[in-house]
Amino acid sequence: MSKVWMRTRGWVRRARPLVSLALVLAVLAACAPGPGSERADIKIGVQGPITGQWALEGLGFRNAVALLADEVNAQGGPLGDGRSIVLVEGDDRGDADEARRVAERLIAEGVIAVVGAYNSDATAASAPLYDEAGIIQITPSSTATDLTQHGYSRFFRVCYLDDRQGLFVASLMATELHVKRAALVHDGSLYARGLADWTQRYLQEQGIEVVYFGAVTPGQRDFTPVIQALDESGAEAVYFTAYWREAGLLVRQMREMGVDDVRFLAGDAVNNPEFAQIAGAEAAAGSLISTFPLPRDLQSPEAVAFSSAYEARYGEAPQSIYTLMAADGFRLLVDAMKETGSVDPADLAAHLHAIQDYPGISGPIEGYDEKGDRIGAGHVVYVVTEEGDFELFKP
Repeated sequence: MSKVWMRTRGWVRRARPLVSLALVLAVLAACAPGPGSERADIKIGVQGPITGQWALEGLGFRNAVALLADEVNAQGGPLGDGRSIVLVEGDDRGDADEARRVAERLIAEGVIAVVGAYNSDATAASAPLYDEAGIIQITPSSTATDLTQHGYSRFFRVCYLDDRQGLFVASLMATELHVKRAALVHDGSLYARGLADWTQRYLQEQGIEVVYFGAVTPGQRDFTPVIQALDESGAEAVYFTAYWREAGLLVRQMREMGVDDVRFLAGDAVNNPEFAQIAGAEAAAGSLISTFPLPRDLQSPEAVAFSSAYEARYGEAPQSIYTLMAADGFRLLVDAMKETGSVDPADLAAHLHAIQDYPGISGPIEGYDEKGDRIGAGHVVYVVTEEGDFELFKP
């Protein structure tokens, strides 16, 4: 475990009898490490699903931030004054109730900022608590558009929004795939339902008829009713907006039931190598995934350096773009500390709102708007090959 994963310990040193009580109290007051103290280490939270069905993503968060925190600490800390960054981990398992408990604990631990959470439901549950406590939250991966509609002044995200992804997919279906009748399937989560709603809106604006709009349940294993409805709807393509495990089972069962003439598309939460493993390469072949670039396809100096260091430390290259986005969230915080000379969340947030053309590991970050949303858009499409690999789609 990285040396940066620590918990602070309090202690009381008994005063010698000859030392005056006033002197003892003065020394203790001067040395007590309170918030913003120049002698206190700097606590940053890392929140995500370290265990559970999305642990692959949460572990990527943790690994990325731990790697970079060790590098910063080895250089004397973010402010060069010897103060180290101490990471405080919070495993929310991707669950909203657990996310609230994690947020309460991290706030009590005294973190000044949090990198996380992974899924939009967990982020929605924790964001009000961090906002009330005056703590910065940077999510690498929570794309639900609604998250930034609540007036939070210290909330940011490295990923792009679902309304932009919905527009991107609708344009793809209309101009490249020439779809006339489409189906949408979500899982009821804030992310998946929101992406489905936005996509439906933009499909209709493109003149594409949405002939089926349905839902599955997280953890569901038998998709027969949904597949039958898809087959009967006359849809030429289905866009699945939930997560990779259910997506893999759904497309596998579609092909097993002989539903081969419905093109399978999915959103960024299916950008995971386990999708093709669960579906089987033959069933997954030809599926299109709207997402952000895979780490291996990013060749900027920042991306290459990070991926090389990650592989040297953990024995494998980062598999998920959200690992790189977690790294960017942490780097943004550290650079804000360096530029402002402060660990005050208000100062750091003001700096983040003002950045322009930041050289991110996950790609250039043009800047942030007043709501904390990343400016611009950066979606791409991958096609699953017959071998189960992801390749950039070239119509």
